[in-house]
Amino acid sequence: MISPWSLPLETPIPPRTSASQAPIIPPPPLPPHFPNVAFPPSPSSLQAPIPPPPPPPAMGTAPPHVFGLEKSHLLKEALEKAGPVPRSREDAKRLLKLHKDRFRSDLQWILFCADLPSLIQEGPQCGLVALWMAGTLLAPPSGIPLETLVQMAVERGYTAQGEMFSVADMGKLAQEALGCQAELLCGGLGGPNRDRVLQHLVAGHPLLIPYDEDFNHEPCRKKGHKAHWAVSTGVLLGVQGVPSPGYAEDPELPGLFHPLPGMPCVPPSLPDEGSAGAVYLLSKQGKSWHYQLWDYDQVRDSNLQLMDFSPSRAADGREYVVPAGGVQAGLCGQALLLRPQDSSQ
Repeated sequence: MISPWSLPLETPIPPRTSASQAPIIPPPPLPPHFPNVAFPPSPSSLQAPIPPPPPPPAMGTAPPHVFGLEKSHLLKEALEKAGPVPRSREDAKRLLKLHKDRFRSDLQWILFCADLPSLIQEGPQCGLVALWMAGTLLAPPSGIPLETLVQMAVERGYTAQGEMFSVADMGKLAQEALGCQAELLCGGLGGPNRDRVLQHLVAGHPLLIPYDEDFNHEPCRKKGHKAHWAVSTGVLLGVQGVPSPGYAEDPELPGLFHPLPGMPCVPPSLPDEGSAGAVYLLSKQGKSWHYQLWDYDQVRDSNLQLMDFSPSRAADGREYVVPAGGVQAGLCGQALLLRPQDSSQ
């Protein structure tokens, strides 16, 4: 078990290796910034008066703004039909109702969560998209533009086209771009690192996690061939008893408790590592605008087996920046704890 350590790193950046033996094709240009576009007024007519403007839409009917959908018409159309993106608490409650058989009835549950905007990735930008979402908590109110993160990562040699195969590089980028604290966690999410991660999330700070992504975006074990990034900003803890004061039971879901905003609360006793099905991470990733609840052990196991570069990526003829030692050295058993610069925790 390697104990966690803090960035910044003072050692030289390790040499990069190309992940493909095929001819290197230069990365595509960065996507242009999409400014707010105001349609020009239609030409005026001297023969007819200008018609009055249409009435404003009813309050609450406009779909939420999900960044990154300019080139994804199918997702945009689906979003418009789906209605507003729910906040973290409501989305977690939706998941609890939908999958109630997955959650132990012998426990009481406490939900700690922080709200994040959604950002749909375009291309292999899952890590930078996760960092952008985390940045809205670390550099409020709106974080740093994604284009800025991509440009900085390219200029510093961390990426060729948005991919990030090094948690250490992600930490350096977070510190520089967001002005935050970044702690590189090594040795996996289990053992002594487990309590550190849970305390970090209970305190309301974001966690960046590389893992293998299954067809439904949940963690799986594909030896690193489906390497992906997520940001966790909350945790659902199953406990034998809810401490007091500072918590209130949910009016719709008996047995679910929330910390009362603006009130100090007694931290709960963390479930033992051997207590299966007692800890779930509330996470977002760049292929969905919804939160997901993942069993902690499932995330831990996926993170700990990131070993190999995807054969399909290795054969696609594109350039990828992979650290010396490959995916195993850059991602396996690692995660990134992010905090505001002025945080004492």
